[in-house]
Amino acid sequence: MTEEFDTTWGTEEKKAAAVPAEERKRAVLAGLNTGRNRAEYDASMRELRALAEALGLVPAATMVQSADAITQKTYIGSGKVQELLLLIEDCGADVVIFNEQLTPMQVRNLEDVLDTEVLDRTGIILQIFSERARTREARLQVASARLSYLLPRLAGMRKNLSRQGGGSGRLSNKGAGEEQLELDRRHIERQLSEIRRQLEAIDRERSTQRAMRLRSGLPRVSLVGYTNAGKSTLLNALLALSPGADAEKKQVLEKDMLFATLDTQVRKISVPGHTTFLLSDTVGFLSDLPHALVKAFRSTLEEAKYADLLLEVVDSADPASDLQIQVTQRTLSEIGAGDIPVLFVLNKADRLPDITIPSAHGDRIYLSAKTGEGLSDLLDRIDETLLGRRVTRTYLVSYSEGKLLASLASRFPDAQQAYLEDGVRIALTLPRKEAEALASHTGVAILSDREV
Repeated sequence: MTEEFDTTWGTEEKKAAAVPAEERKRAVLAGLNTGRNRAEYDASMRELRALAEALGLVPAATMVQSADAITQKTYIGSGKVQELLLLIEDCGADVVIFNEQLTPMQVRNLEDVLDTEVLDRTGIILQIFSERARTREARLQVASARLSYLLPRLAGMRKNLSRQGGGSGRLSNKGAGEEQLELDRRHIERQLSEIRRQLEAIDRERSTQRAMRLRSGLPRVSLVGYTNAGKSTLLNALLALSPGADAEKKQVLEKDMLFATLDTQVRKISVPGHTTFLLSDTVGFLSDLPHALVKAFRSTLEEAKYADLLLEVVDSADPASDLQIQVTQRTLSEIGAGDIPVLFVLNKADRLPDITIPSAHGDRIYLSAKTGEGLSDLLDRIDETLLGRRVTRTYLVSYSEGKLLASLASRFPDAQQAYLEDGVRIALTLPRKEAEALASHTGVAILSDREV
């Protein structure tokens, strides 16, 4: 019998975005830099601010301590704890969010001194994922990550949970409450075992669907990259260029927020004059993404392993874009997709004053998925990478090749053509491999050939 799980952790915050700023909970962001590059750590703190806003909180203040090592009891030094207490009182904060993962003991000690709720980076990301999960698979993956996060921390949290049980106003307790109080190790392990069983069944279904796509013979392209870089916007923009009455129905959710969607989407992109391919959109990456989430979403992320080409979408207007590329490349290597050809899509280039759109530099192409500028050049680069450089050829296609003529007319509606006595003369620009395949037909002859 299938066991049901609470996969709605944090459902109260779903309405937070509609609440006026003055009525939302206020948060103080805190961090401890123990030797990381200053620019890199600043970028990490900006991410923490965006995470807080994604949860409907209002970041009211930020405090960062630089030290050689952590303080075991309270993570930051005792002097900084007192400074943090004054900051909380000054701005009327309801919660403190740390940029690093805290132990249950550190959370308890900090809450005793600060007299306010304390969350860490992992906890807030887990809550956001809970809100964004829509499909059964995503909800199970989030539940698995949450329980894996709780399991090694249960003993240290026991006292804290018993004290928090009735606290309905606490962010960390929403959707859990008394359930967390009753959790013990055996119960969590039993839940995890059942969740894994259900996810394995879903993964078998995914493998069957993937095998069908592989048999289709269509090239496979995957969108990867940082969360909120514009992957879903790019997918929708390419779909809009693909003819068909149902193209609009196949649009995916696009929103200016972190982790707007957690579900892998696969769409067929068939733009006239270009190679037809399957395009998949995967969950976005983030620096210091909790290990439990990476592990839980591994089967979803691994969709990129089966791609012929990766489009790594980067927010070119973000000052930390180079760091985001490093994070994405590291994550791709971890899931076994580090050797797949990559095109770097520098999105949102319309926000850069010194960049002409489109412009390409090696394996990088600048464009704007929102305005559509540069999409044609991207499709050209995809063609070249998948099937080789493009060529312009003039063919003579025999009238006996009626099915082929109809297919060419559909794919290349703007191609120059003339009806002659022996067949149709048609000029096409297409990838070399595709040009060679077309010439292999019995009723097709090449009249002219040049490389673009």
